[in-house]
Amino acid sequence: MFPLFILSMVIAGLVMSIKSLFSMSRKRNQYISFENIVLLFFIYITVLLGFGIIYTSFIMLGAPILIEDGKYISGDFFSVLQDSMYFSAITLFSVGYGDITPVGVGRWLSIIEALLGYIMPTAFVVRSVVNYERD
Repeated sequence: MFPLFILSMVIAGLVMSIKSLFSMSRKRNQYISFENIVLLFFIYITVLLGFGIIYTSFIMLGAPILIEDGKYISGDFFSVLQDSMYFSAITLFSVGYGDITPVGVGRWLSIIEALLGYIMPTAFVVRSVVNYERD
């Protein structure tokens, strides 16, 4: 019951964080503000941590979703958390190194995370340009 509550809270936080990217406000006559860059940084951190916790929760619930060196990732909480955060960061910021591979539901989660990693900077730039042209 508790891991499902954590998963639902993490997903709600991810949705709210990503939603804030599309509802940014900025000062007049300012193309890209420092506040917007900080906001984008915090959204990236939130997505990275959120997906890392989701991967960790699935693994701790017994769902094998990540493979490293031909073996499912398992172990104590902190080693699973470390591997999950690493995989989350590599998936969010690039296409991955290939040392940890998603399987099953993990593939779909990593696809969603990778798409978010590509969409967020694009949405940030488009939002900034649209606001600048509107003024």
